[in-house]
Amino acid sequence: MQNPRVAVAFSGGVDSAFLLYAAKQYARDVRAYYVRSLFQPQFEYEDAVRFAKEIDVPLSVIEVNALSDPKVVENPPNRCYFCKKVIFSSIIKRAAEDGFSVLLDGTNASDDFSDRPGMRALAELNVLSPLRECELTKKEIREWSKLAGLFTWNKASYACLATRIPTNCTINKERLEKTERAENFLMGLGFSDFRVRIICGAKKDSAKIQIRKNQFSLLIENREKILEKLGADYASVLLDLESRDEH
Repeated sequence: MQNPRVAVAFSGGVDSAFLLYAAKQYARDVRAYYVRSLFQPQFEYEDAVRFAKEIDVPLSVIEVNALSDPKVVENPPNRCYFCKKVIFSSIIKRAAEDGFSVLLDGTNASDDFSDRPGMRALAELNVLSPLRECELTKKEIREWSKLAGLFTWNKASYACLATRIPTNCTINKERLEKTERAENFLMGLGFSDFRVRIICGAKKDSAKIQIRKNQFSLLIENREKILEKLGADYASVLLDLESRDEH
């Protein structure tokens, strides 16, 4: 094997979970690295801990202040580039201290490279993406994960909380935390594969909910509860009628 000792940037999601599983099968020594920051919700951390334990791979948790870079806070169109630099530089540093010189990430063949400034950061930091190199698509990764019995096989795709904040609207602790509160609440009501996006306001932000078509009735059923809960953090609560099926 070309790289018998590897570190894996592990988010707890479908792709990095399958990558970690595969690395465990073929590498002589593998360690997972999870970055805890305001950008990641608690359930992702819990899934990462559970998965690493289930497949018996050591997991290192790194606390990172993703808002330490002013460019991340400013949230320009290429914000992901600066964010990836902060996060992956932290993983590389910790992995090197543990004796790992090769870092892998879960980028796959379905990812759109034309609109992913974060990809440039990974290339600059020499992070390897085996799933992409093997031309594995998201659909194939889910199928292989199911065959392997991984609980992540049908987990909804999830982007970091910062993606709920529109470009050039400042990212701060308050906005990230209220987004997590809102999404946790909707998850508790039974919603899946949805987003609560921020519409930035001069005095107070509004929330725009994006859900699947088949969950519109669930939203109507819980309309009053949602307005009451989210109303504590947002000036208004809006529904995107296009639904996530059409985005």
